[in-house]
Amino acid sequence: MANPRESELHYPLGDALPAPGGVLEIAPGLRWVRMGLPFALDHINLWLLRDEIDGRPGWSIVDCGVANEATQALWEQVFAEHLDGLPVLRVIVTHFHPDHIGLAAWLVDKWQCRFSISATDFNLARLASGSTVGMGGQTAAAFFASHGLTDEDSLAKIRARSSYYPSMVPAVPSRFHRLMNGNTLRIGEHDWVCIAGYGHAPEHISLHCPGLGVLISGDMVLPRISTNVSVVDVEPEADPLKLYLNSIAEMLKLPGETLVLPSHGKPFTGLHARVDQLQEHHRERLDDVLAACATKPCHAAELLELLFKRKLDLHQTTFAMGESVAHLNALWLAGQLKRKLDADGIYRFSAV
Repeated sequence: MANPRESELHYPLGDALPAPGGVLEIAPGLRWVRMGLPFALDHINLWLLRDEIDGRPGWSIVDCGVANEATQALWEQVFAEHLDGLPVLRVIVTHFHPDHIGLAAWLVDKWQCRFSISATDFNLARLASGSTVGMGGQTAAAFFASHGLTDEDSLAKIRARSSYYPSMVPAVPSRFHRLMNGNTLRIGEHDWVCIAGYGHAPEHISLHCPGLGVLISGDMVLPRISTNVSVVDVEPEADPLKLYLNSIAEMLKLPGETLVLPSHGKPFTGLHARVDQLQEHHRERLDDVLAACATKPCHAAELLELLFKRKLDLHQTTFAMGESVAHLNALWLAGQLKRKLDADGIYRFSAV
């Protein structure tokens, strides 16, 4: 959903965007790369950081893009024209989602470089690249059906997506350097502090550089859209929304003037305002869900039109279903709703 309070944010670079295969310099030694994606969310922002490891000068890459020939070709152009003749020394991945980790194995193999990610997301990516996690296949279809998605065509398409994740993440590097909350990475001339966030991914790592006044937020804080927070089939009774809201509240400890470098959208200032907007957005959605369930018992599928005001394609519907369940679970686990498995095999939630 587009941000109705976007005017409260400021975009220091205006409408400037990196050209395909090009870069924009944010600060000395910090460059912005932008790659296409095969979804409605059609781009991802990636970052180049001037670095030195073991006395060897070069660059660190933050996030990778999906694994396809078009993205590889754009990276080759970046390597040829925008690394000042220096190698890639390290690939840092914020979390396991395909647009962030997809090309990590290719990049690490090409440059024989270090790979850094949280342990939780590393292990989940290794598992998912050999099967699927919450994005397709029989178990995903059964999970969505248990929450009211009964359209047989949609369920058949979800069952057919058993190779959805591996198609964009065909391999994961075999070794990694573990990132944890509070770790400090020395990247070039600056220290970057790891901030673990939860709810969007199992252990998402954002990077804050106090010296530059910059936060690489990954997907935890985006300027125009609200980050997807979903329940998936492998953890059906999770409460990711509570985890997410607690995580972004921690970012209020960072300076308000921090320049936020998001994975989608443009670099912006107004971090505290954006956290407030996201908190308000989810409070309103929780109120809407609670009111609907007070009228009659509801399942997740019938709440999609309440939570999402636009027409959804199948890709968007799977994420929307996960988010609908997340709001229901948050209220259920907080004791504000009760849940019942009806004779038709569908979970319905009603007021306590």
